[in-house]
Amino acid sequence: QVQLVETGGGLVQPGGSLRLSCAASGSIFSVYAMGWYRQTPGQQREWVADIDSGGTKNYADSVKGRFTISRDNSKNTVYLQMNKLKPEDTAVYFCNTDIRLHGSSSYTVYWGQGTQVTVSL
Repeated sequence: QVQLVETGGGLVQPGGSLRLSCAASGSIFSVYAMGWYRQTPGQQREWVADIDSGGTKNYADSVKGRFTISRDNSKNTVYLQMNKLKPEDTAVYFCNTDIRLHGSSSYTVYWGQGTQVTVSL
């Protein structure tokens, strides 16, 4: 019913930048919050940032001032601009969205498939 497709991961040197995108498609009536999480092997998934339908943004302290979340409501897409990347930012990044489908009265959380970000020399 809903697909989330993430793009933009890769290998970058410390201090570099990457931009992640996550596009939602399907029988979507509306999208509330959209966000990003990340996970490293053996660790719990960690919240990174989110943005609600009104544009209010929240960031984890570890990325504040370096990462910027944004969204394009016309495309049901959320972005994560990552600057001044550090080796400790290395992880699989997952997008997360609250979506209401046509014919539904409630929102459901959907996850992307994940994209690898590696920060290394």
